[in-house]
Amino acid sequence: MDHSSPLVYVSNVIVTLRPSFILLKQVYRRVHLLPVFIFILTLCLLGVSDPRFTCQVSEEPVPNFNAERAFFYLQQQCDFGPRYPGSDAHKKTRDYLTVELRNLADEVKLQAFTTKGIEMTNILARFRGGKGASMLLCAHWDTRPFADQDPNPKNRGTPILGANDGGSGVAVLLELAHNLNRYPPPNEVIIALFDGEDYGREVDNMFLGSTYFARHREGWEADFGILLDMVGDKDLRIPKERYSWQTSPDLMQTLWDRAADLGLAEFFPIELGRAIMDDHVPLIRAGLPTIDLIDFDYPYWHTVEDTIDKCSPKSLEIVGRLMLDYIYR
Repeated sequence: MDHSSPLVYVSNVIVTLRPSFILLKQVYRRVHLLPVFIFILTLCLLGVSDPRFTCQVSEEPVPNFNAERAFFYLQQQCDFGPRYPGSDAHKKTRDYLTVELRNLADEVKLQAFTTKGIEMTNILARFRGGKGASMLLCAHWDTRPFADQDPNPKNRGTPILGANDGGSGVAVLLELAHNLNRYPPPNEVIIALFDGEDYGREVDNMFLGSTYFARHREGWEADFGILLDMVGDKDLRIPKERYSWQTSPDLMQTLWDRAADLGLAEFFPIELGRAIMDDHVPLIRAGLPTIDLIDFDYPYWHTVEDTIDKCSPKSLEIVGRLMLDYIYR
C-alpha cells in the first residue's frame, strides 16, 4: 500500500460519527498530509459542539489471539507433570520453553541462579519495537512442590500439577510471543518467565525468580510490567489487586477501561480485591511499576486438583485479547 499519496491515505481512514466522545487516534505526521490532518481534526471539533456527532479514526487491526494454541501450550506444560525446581519435569519444561521462545523472539537469555543448592532459571525474551515505553510481561513457570492447601491431609506433601497456578500465565505469554514475532510491537516488549515463585512454604522462600530478576535486570530494563498469574480458571473473574492499585492506579484503570471497550467488563469487575503477595511485589520494591492480573478466587489453589480440566481456552483468550489490545493500541 502506498501511503505517500494523500488520496490513498484518506481512503484508508474510517471516520465514524455517533453519539459518544471524541477519540482521535494516529495520523501520519507528514507535511504533505497536513490538509488531511486538518480535515479530520475539523470533523472532531464539530463533534464537540454537537453531541450527536463524534469522530473516530480507525487503526490497523489488533492481531487475533489463538485460544486453541494457547491451550495447547498449557497442555504441553502439564504433560511434563509437576514442574517444581530440582525435578526432571522442571528441567524438561525449561528446555521446552527456551526452544519455543528462541524460535519467536529477537533475543533470549537464560538467567540462572542457585537457591539452597537448587538451580533455577528465569527465561527472558526480547521483542524489539520503537523507542517508546518498554513493557515487561511476566508469569511464573514453576509449580508448587507440595499441595499444602489440599483438603485431604494425605495429599499435602504431594507436588501439584499447577495447570492454572503456573501453567496458564505462561500459556498466554507463549501465544502472545507468536503475535509479537509476526507483528513487531510498537514498542519493545520483554517476556519474563520467572522460576521459584512457589518454591517455599513461607513467603521469605517464595518469589525467588522475580526477586533475582529485580536485582539483576541490567540490559533487560522495562518502564512498567504486567504479571499474569492464575488466569486460566473456567470461572474467570479478575478484580483489581490491591498492591497494584495502590502503586499503579493509572495503568490498572487503563486496562480496565480497555476491557470494558472490548466487552470484557464482566471478567474485569470494577472492584478492589485483596492484596496478594506475588511476583509483582519484588519488582515494585525495586522501582519497576508492575500490576498483577490474578483470579485468586480459585478453590483448587495449591491442591492436587489444580488440573487442566479446571481451565478453559476462553479464559486464556480473554486475558490474551486484553494484552494484545494494550500492546498494539
